[in-house]
Amino acid sequence: MFFRPMMRLAPDNTRIHFMRGRYLGLIVSALLSTASVVLFFYPGLHLGIDFSGGVVVEIQTNGPADFGQIRSALARESIPDQGVQRFGGDDDVLIRLGAPPDEAGTQALVSKVRSALEKGVPGAKLMRVDAVGASVSAELFRHGLLALGISLVMILVYIWFRFEWQFAVGAVVTLILDITKAIGFLAITRIEFDLVMVAAILTILGYSTNDKVVVYDRVRENLRKYKSMPLRDLIDLSINETLNRTLGTSMTVFLASLPLALFGGESISGFAWVMLFGIVVGTSSSIFIAAPILLFLGEHRLRRDTAAPVAAKGNPATTP
Repeated sequence: MFFRPMMRLAPDNTRIHFMRGRYLGLIVSALLSTASVVLFFYPGLHLGIDFSGGVVVEIQTNGPADFGQIRSALARESIPDQGVQRFGGDDDVLIRLGAPPDEAGTQALVSKVRSALEKGVPGAKLMRVDAVGASVSAELFRHGLLALGISLVMILVYIWFRFEWQFAVGAVVTLILDITKAIGFLAITRIEFDLVMVAAILTILGYSTNDKVVVYDRVRENLRKYKSMPLRDLIDLSINETLNRTLGTSMTVFLASLPLALFGGESISGFAWVMLFGIVVGTSSSIFIAAPILLFLGEHRLRRDTAAPVAAKGNPATTP
């Protein structure tokens, strides 16, 4: 016995003319990516300790934290803090300090913080201390950017090997635009950009690549099947045929990430919010950016078999 799904996000006979909005999609994407590049330089990313260097001290207070009291206690010991913020519960506090020049300086700074808290914030407990030197943070930043660059090159090689060069160029250009939008999202939301965010962006790249390969696979199949159909209509048909799978996969990942963003706490919520943004951007870019780029690059260039044409079934989308 076969069971049909109770609900389909897109009916089987969906015939949406996506390529009618190809120019609008590309223009909107270009504007958003340009704005994201501007935001990257000003106000810039909120770099975490991994990339900016410094000392992060987590403390737990006896009752709800009094931030004014904590700042006053640090100021009395001449400890310039870069930020005091809530971390999790009402009694969890994160203190950010500048990076000392060496390990001995770090130990001395931590001792001063402990002494200041004992005097000015009775009952406060030191939960953890993370320290990253300036040279190490710079190296981590370079390695993070290198990881993103290598990922893009590997994706280019993979898609070029699996499809034709028009597919590869369309996918990589779209992924670069997706990355710039994610950077703009981080700059606006002031979510810390650290190694966890690099992992989030790499995850977005993988998800977005998979989404584009699904559409590209159907385009390639239809190129062999409908040999006389205009490429614009063929791309519309391919997107409509994969729309239910695309929306279903995106909705599943989105709903799985949403609780992490809402209730995951400080350590994981940033990763989850970036993932949610990346799912929306990656899904929409497969339709409104990658497909139009393929249309512009592949018109009269993509290879088709020389056998007799096969008529399209189900009255596929046609050019108006």
